[in-house]
Parts: sequence; structure tokens; C-alpha cells
Amino acid sequence: MLFLHRYFKITLSSMIPNFRFAVVSDLHIALPHTIWDHPSRFHLVEVSIPAFESVLEHLMQIDLDFILLPGDLTQHGEPDNHNWLQQRLAKLPFPAYVIPGNHDVPVLEANSQSIAFKDFPKYYRKFGYENDELYYTRLILPGVRLVALNSNAFNEQGNLIGRLVPQQLQWLGKVLANAQDEIVLVMIHHNVVEHLPNQARHPMANRYMLENASELLEVLRRYQVKLVFTGHLHVQDIAEDNGVYDITTGSLVSYPHPYRIFEYRQDELGNSRLQVLSYRVESVPEFPNLQCYSRTWMGDRSFPFLVRLLTLPPLSLPVSKAEELAPTLRDFWANIADGDAVFDYPQFPKEVSNYFYKYAAMTKEGHPALIDNNISLLL
Repeated sequence: MLFLHRYFKITLSSMIPNFRFAVVSDLHIALPHTIWDHPSRFHLVEVSIPAFESVLEHLMQIDLDFILLPGDLTQHGEPDNHNWLQQRLAKLPFPAYVIPGNHDVPVLEANSQSIAFKDFPKYYRKFGYENDELYYTRLILPGVRLVALNSNAFNEQGNLIGRLVPQQLQWLGKVLANAQDEIVLVMIHHNVVEHLPNQARHPMANRYMLENASELLEVLRRYQVKLVFTGHLHVQDIAEDNGVYDITTGSLVSYPHPYRIFEYRQDELGNSRLQVLSYRVESVPEFPNLQCYSRTWMGDRSFPFLVRLLTLPPLSLPVSKAEELAPTLRDFWANIADGDAVFDYPQFPKEVSNYFYKYAAMTKEGHPALIDNNISLLL
């Protein structure tokens, strides 16, 4: 993972109002009759609706200006789940803005399970979309602009990938050229900055990255856009690449069931601060000890994932050795998802121990860098 100092500096060129907003990611809303069961799935979609209701109950108790939902709103793009969510969002006392994730538009043409790719905006006319494009921009507060991107595309083989098409990149450049006196918040489903070691090239992790992230980053840096909010990876992490910060939020249906609240404040001298606060859904009616249950659920399903991780490059261990080490690592991904993870496996072969140390929330000097969940950003 890529780690920051406890405080970092972002320069804004204009005065903007104080505001507070939330990010809730990868809801994977699944009404009971739509739940797709599989013995190895990591997503505890049974809690999707009660967990979201728990989050909304909290958010409605505070003075919130808006909420961002950066994709994977539904289990697999089912019309019933999209309908349920848009009806629920319509009842909120604050604006909500959404974008599609890969689970929301899994097919180009509608089938018996999922909506058509092009139909996504029709479900969310009140939540950012005004036309049939899958991306948009809104001035959501005086001096505060949201740019909501669509990172889902189909390649020549008909497979869904994470990529911005040229037309969208050109549009983005024009939007940002006219927004240089505003603070810009970018929302996109796929990760733009690496949150895991070698994420863009690792065969198990690269699908969570935007394929042409370098092109997007070039446009963002050109117009000094600093803040990007992503999902997809189901982990709590903050990463930075040459001045662009990718704040990814874990999934509401995976351990540790997190969500974030951001508070922007500016004092009379023009000094600004963005506070990041992370919360967890601790329980829902049918899962009173959700955190413990969910962590165990993930660990119980981790063995095939871990064996594959250990046998792929760069470790390339024999299957027998991977199967020997995997049980010790059963909570590895749960710890990654939790954010601010620290790993130490002195009993492992040195090469393996050093590899997993790279995933730890540590500075280059070997000090803990616990910035993935709660941090105060000096702007």
C-alpha cells in the first residue's frame, strides 16, 4: 500500500463553504428473492438492506449536505434492486449522487437478470443523471463541483473492463478547464491509484484498477484536481500519486462493513481542513454480532484465494507449500479490508515474510502509518 504523512497539504484557489458529506460504497443491494448464493462468495449480501438502513439512520441524525455512492449499488444489476434503491434514495432529506459499478451494468444488453448497460441513468434521474450519458457533473454546493465518471466499458470480446473511453476523457478536460475556481470532487468506481503492491500488474488485483488510470491522472494533475473517491476493491485505504489522492471505501456487505463521513471546514483566515471519519455497521437485526460473524465468514472462504495468491508471481510457491501457509493467513484479507493493517510473519520463509510486509501500513522508515480510516487533511 502507499502511505501518506499524517497531514498533507492541498492548495485551493477559492473560498468555499463549510460542508459535510458521506461516502457509502459497494452496497450490493439484494432483495431476498434476488440473492444469488454461492459457497465461496465473500459478499454477505444478506445484510445489504439492513446495513444500509443502519447507515442512513446515523446519517439522518447529523447535518449532512450530500452522500456519494461510488458504484456497485446492486448485487448483479437486477431491475428490482435498482428500483428499490432509487425509491429509498428519494426519501432521503439530503441529495444523493450515484455512479455505476461493474455489478450494476454487467451486460451490454438486458437479460433475465440484469438491466442493459445504457439503461442505468434512467433509474437514477434524481441522483445526478439528467440525460442518457453514464457520466455527469453537478455544482452540488456553491464552489463545490462533483464530477461523476463511468469506468465501465465493454471490449471487443464483449467483456466488461475498467476503462474511460476517449470521449469521456475529452469531456472531462473541458469540464475541468471551466472549474478552476471550484473545489472538484471526482467519483469513479475503479481505483485510479494503486492501493495494493503492484496492483496494476498483479493478475488478481489489476481488474480493480482503471486500465488507463495514467491518462485520467494526467488530466487531473493538469487542472490540479486532488481528490478522487473510489470503491470496487472492498478495502479501507488512502493512496497518493504525485498529488492525486484516491480515497477508496470498503464495501457495506463485506467485513468490516464501513462507511465514511467527511467534514470540510474553513476558518476566518482561509485555512481549510478536511476531516475523514470512518464508521462500521456493528450489528443488524439478524446478525447481532455482525463484525465477528463477517470476519469469520471471510476467513472461512479465504483458502482458495490465498493459495492462488501464494502460487502466482512474484512468490510462485509450489501448491503444497501454499496450502501449508494459507491457514496462517486466513485473516489476511480481512485485515487488509479493515485498513491500517500491520503484518509480521517471522515464521514464514524470508521471501514470503517480506512480501506480505509490503501490504502493511508502514512508512519506508518502518513506522506505522495509520491513515486509512481516520485522518485530518490540511488543505
